Amino acid sequence: MARLLGKVALVTSAGSMGPGWGHGKAISTLFARESAQIFAVDASREAAEETRSIIDDECGICATFAADVSKSDDVERAVAACLSAFGRIDILVNSVSVIRMGGVVELSEEDWTRANDINLKSVFLTCKYVLPHMERQGSGAIINISSIAAIRYTGIPYASYYASKGALLSLTRGIALEYARKGIRANAILPGMIDTPLIYGDVAKAYDADADQATVKAKRDALCPTGRMGDAWDVAYAALYLASDEAKYVTGTELVVDGGISAKFA
Repeated sequence: MARLLGKVALVTSAGSMGPGWGHGKAISTLFARESAQIFAVDASREAAEETRSIIDDECGICATFAADVSKSDDVERAVAACLSAFGRIDILVNSVSVIRMGGVVELSEEDWTRANDINLKSVFLTCKYVLPHMERQGSGAIINISSIAAIRYTGIPYASYYASKGALLSLTRGIALEYARKGIRANAILPGMIDTPLIYGDVAKAYDADADQATVKAKRDALCPTGRMGDAWDVAYAALYLASDEAKYVTGTELVVDGGISAKFA
């Protein structure tokens, strides 16, 4: 279990917004199990520290940093702190996401801006400050967590999510091609219906305003060709592949992790 031995991974949204496993928390833990040193960034220091505690308990290495990744100064400080702690950044995982419900008519301008700031601008900022260091190293892997909402209408009215996650794919491809000859790879993961704490907030209202967690889970499970949603570990293992040297010839790609549901939507 040393596929990432000697590598440093900066992971955004490395904590969970509620009980259970979010993408960033699972990715951080799995990468640490594979011998990476983790720099866990989250808006909530408490959430980041929970992830660090899990990694510590498994004898891994993790440092934490509280930051709003939609703010340039916060991101610049986070990158500097990672370099101070570990001396390099080999892997950047952008796993932060926010959902604001509403189509283009119903959605407020404030919610549109916030969703795009978190889902898209944050990736621009982390790449802005990390890429120069990767370029000096002559190597690096960037993994951006998008969504099948970037390529399909999922039946849920969240215009800002479709727009920001779709734009993230174009940004990822642009970075991949610009830096391909510099030893830096950039890829996106497109999760489908994944059972994480995120879906039991605003997304739950798309199914039934009064639905409890069990009802939301049952409805989402029923939509999946496999009869169940995936979990954060399904996304984490995809990220592990893209971060590892096994994917050394993989860049500019979109890895769908959805149990076949995007084929169903097609």
